[in-house]
Amino acid sequence: MRGALPLRRALEFVWESARWWTAAGLALMVLQALLPLATLYLIKLTVDAVTTGINAVPKDAALREVFLLVALTAAATLLAAACRAAGDLVQEHQSLLVTDHITDVLHRQSAAVDLAYYEDSRYHDTFYRAQQEAPFRPTKIVRELTQLVQNSVSLLALGGLLLYLHWGVAAVLFAAVLPGVLVKIRHAQRLYTWYARRTETERRAFDYHRMLTDIFHAKEVRLFDLGELFRRRHLDLRELIRRERLALAKTRSRFELLAQAGTVAALYGLLAFVAWRVIAGTMTLGDMVMYHQAFQRAQTALQGLMAGLAGLYEDSLFLKHFYDFLDLKPRVAAPRHAAAVPRPMRAGIELQNVTFRYPGSDRDVLCGVNLHLRPGEVVALVGDNGAGKTTLAKLLCRLYDPDGGRITMDGIDFRQFDPRALRREITMIFQDFVQYPLTARENIWIGDVLLDPADGRIIRASRQAGAEEVISRLPQGYETILGKRFDRGMEISIGEWQKIALARAFLREAQLIILDEPTSAMSVRAEYELFQSFRELLRGRAALLISHRFSTVGMADRICVLEGGRIIEQGSHAELLKRGGRYARMYGLQAQYYR
Repeated sequence: MRGALPLRRALEFVWESARWWTAAGLALMVLQALLPLATLYLIKLTVDAVTTGINAVPKDAALREVFLLVALTAAATLLAAACRAAGDLVQEHQSLLVTDHITDVLHRQSAAVDLAYYEDSRYHDTFYRAQQEAPFRPTKIVRELTQLVQNSVSLLALGGLLLYLHWGVAAVLFAAVLPGVLVKIRHAQRLYTWYARRTETERRAFDYHRMLTDIFHAKEVRLFDLGELFRRRHLDLRELIRRERLALAKTRSRFELLAQAGTVAALYGLLAFVAWRVIAGTMTLGDMVMYHQAFQRAQTALQGLMAGLAGLYEDSLFLKHFYDFLDLKPRVAAPRHAAAVPRPMRAGIELQNVTFRYPGSDRDVLCGVNLHLRPGEVVALVGDNGAGKTTLAKLLCRLYDPDGGRITMDGIDFRQFDPRALRREITMIFQDFVQYPLTARENIWIGDVLLDPADGRIIRASRQAGAEEVISRLPQGYETILGKRFDRGMEISIGEWQKIALARAFLREAQLIILDEPTSAMSVRAEYELFQSFRELLRGRAALLISHRFSTVGMADRICVLEGGRIIEQGSHAELLKRGGRYARMYGLQAQYYR
């Protein structure tokens, strides 16, 4: 019963993604199961006809009968080959459709789960196992079920033939095959247990592989000469994995050999029994040929049937990893009756006594934070690294919900909104923004994919962020692929990438703009030019700037100092300098380098 639900869900996935191909495969499978039996009977008739024809006088009629039977046998064999070829084609098409569908389901779930899951190592184990198993297990189940039905049909027909010979024949064949099946089931259990225990080891090995091969790590791997270190660690981990897998395989092979010895003894013992019946005159030579082939085919079908059952058991174990991943539920979810997001907002966004800690941590990153972001107001957030600035921004994007307190828009708790509708009203450039290997136009357009990619607002956002000058120098302008990962791609500087990311953030007509270190890689001149038009760009929007550069912070209406997860000061630049507190000391430390 434990494997029933995973198998049912797998079959639902297969039927949903390739129903017509699955139906065609089943029809061909039944035909393939019956044709060998017809061939077997035609061979028996041919052997008997030849035996009779040896003593026939004249021999013309006997030869015609033999030639006809040979032709029919050849036709049946050719038809069986055609069915196999068609079945292989159907199976390949079905496999590709199912694999693509399962991968799409995997991607959909990956994009839907909360950001909080990424803070949990157990999630990464779950995702890795799902990623490894999901693309091929459902298709494998279909193949096994197809073979299961085909072998069952063959066994029904062959079983009738063998029972006609003697009821004990079927019992002997079943008893001979059973040990091999038990070996496969036991191996599946041991492999499943091992895989669950070694998932993190395999992930570590893959990470070393990724660090050795991707462009993100390429510069430091070469600068610090890390290639040999990472290569050696990858080899050590893979050697550990290989050694343990081989130990499992050796154990399985030993027991399979013992099981196979019993099967061979049973097969040739039955052949001896039939030979005795032929010599005793109770069977013909054709009967002997037919029964010998029937023993072999019945044994093969029975082995296939039992191995299929063992394989389905193994698949049901491993598919549990995939369904564990699919069954993850988002914690940041839409309520049953979501409130409409105010547009335009009037009172703004307010954090009220907000407390937050990351999953699995025992330390509060934010402690009783109160902050009001009003439409048309620019608020700057400053503080040391680890003070909680980016965490606060993530809460405003509702990537997390606070553990204590609440965040509201026009007095309505964020948790009353659909997260996707709320995020439509928020735009942000993250400090670690993504450099997508897409065209310059697409890199800006993904800031609001509801727009047409040719929409003129993309050009306008590019101008506002100072990115148009960068794009105009590219060989294909807005259609130039950024980065060197693909043919004809062009690399640009990190400061130029930052302008592209700003344009991406400005494209969305959101009511809250969050800029996390928006000009850290820009020149002083580029930063000055950007903020000259920043007020006009806001047009009644609320803005939160997170920065360590006081040239950026100084243009804000209000500056909040975050320390230890709490806002300890707030006011204008002049007010905070006059107060001589934490902000004034931070400003003084930075300003001394410009005197």
